[in-house]
Amino acid sequence: MAVTVVLALVTTLVADDRSPAQRGRRYPWHTGITATTFWVGEIFDPDADDGSQRISAFDDEWLLHYGGCDGVQTGDDCRTERRRRDDGWFPRRMTPLENPFYLDLPYDDRNVEQNFRERGDVVPWADEEPYRDRVADRRHSLMKNRWVELRRGSRRCFGQVQDAGPGEYSDVRYVFGADDVRPRNERYGGAGMDVSPAITGCLGFDDVNGITGGIRWRFVDRVDVPPGPWLRVVTRSRGS
Repeated sequence: MAVTVVLALVTTLVADDRSPAQRGRRYPWHTGITATTFWVGEIFDPDADDGSQRISAFDDEWLLHYGGCDGVQTGDDCRTERRRRDDGWFPRRMTPLENPFYLDLPYDDRNVEQNFRERGDVVPWADEEPYRDRVADRRHSLMKNRWVELRRGSRRCFGQVQDAGPGEYSDVRYVFGADDVRPRNERYGGAGMDVSPAITGCLGFDDVNGITGGIRWRFVDRVDVPPGPWLRVVTRSRGS
C-alpha cells in the first residue's frame, strides 16, 4: 500500500485545494531543460577543478556527510547504479545519511565573490527567515537544501539543491529569472542542471549516466513538498 501511495504521488498531478495562506511562494517554471547525471563520490575528471563529486560547492566533506559513495564502490572507483521504484529509488548498496534526491543549479552564492555580495538582492527568499540573518554570513549558503520540483512527462519528483553547476556558477537570469531564458552553459549538451541517481530513476531517464532533455523545474517552499521518498531523509546540514 505504501508503495502504491508513493507512485501515485510521483505520477499523478493532484489539484491543490489549500488556501493561498497555506501555500508557499509561487516560483516561475523553467521548461525544456537538459539534465545530466551526477552522484556523490563520482570523479569524472581528476584534472578539473570541478571534476570531483566528493566535495560540493557548499560542502567540502560531502562524501563523508552523505555516508559514502552514492552507488557502487570498487576500490577508488565510485559508479552509479540503476534505481528501482519498489524501494523509492534509494541507493541499493549503501545507507545515505542525507537526501539521495539532490541536484545542482548554476549559481554558487558562497565561493563566487560577486554572487556572495549580491545574493541578498538576487535570491528570492533572502528576505525571509532564517535566511535574512544569514545573508552576510559566508558560512551559510542560501541555495543549499532548497527544494526544487521537477517534471518530465507525467512524472513529478522533488529534490534538494546540494551543489552548483554544471559548467557555470553565476547564471542569475536562468536560475532566478521569470522569463524562462536558456541556461548559459554550452557544455554537456547545454545542461541546466545535474541530478542524482534517485532523481534520474524517479523521472524515468533511459540512461543512468547520460544527457536527458525535456525537464521542467521550479523552486518550491518546503510547505509545498508533498509526501514521497524524497522526505525519508531530508538534508538540513549547513555544509562545510
